[in-house]
Amino acid sequence: MTRATPRSVLGIAAAVEAVTGLLLLIVPHLLAKLLLGADVTGVSIVIGRVAGIALLSLGVGCWFGRQEATGGWALAAMLLYNVLVTLHLALVGLGAEFVGVLLWPAVVVHAVLTVLLGFAWSKSR
Repeated sequence: MTRATPRSVLGIAAAVEAVTGLLLLIVPHLLAKLLLGADVTGVSIVIGRVAGIALLSLGVGCWFGRQEATGGWALAAMLLYNVLVTLHLALVGLGAEFVGVLLWPAVVVHAVLTVLLGFAWSKSR
C-alpha cells in the first residue's frame, strides 16, 4: 500500500476545492440547494460566485504549490481552510436551519482532509 505524502494529500485537497470553486461559479443555485437546502437569489449569487473564485484560486495555487518538496505555505493555507470550513459547516448543520443533502458529507470530507493535511503538515516540519 502506498503512503500518502504531503504532496499527494495537498493535490487531492486542491482538486476538491478547485472543483467546488468551479461549481460555485457555474451553478451557485445547485450547490447552495445541495449543501444548505436553500435557494439563493440576487446578491447571494454574486457572493457565491466570489467565493467560487476564491476557492478556485486556492485550489490552483495549492495544486502548483504541491510541487515544492513539502508543500510549504500552500499546505498550511489548505490546512487552515479545511479546519475552519469543517468547524463552520458543522456549526451550520447543528443549527439545523440550513441543511441540504450534501452538508454532512461535506463536513466529513473536510474533516478527513483536515486530518490528512494535519498529518502531512506535521511530517513536513
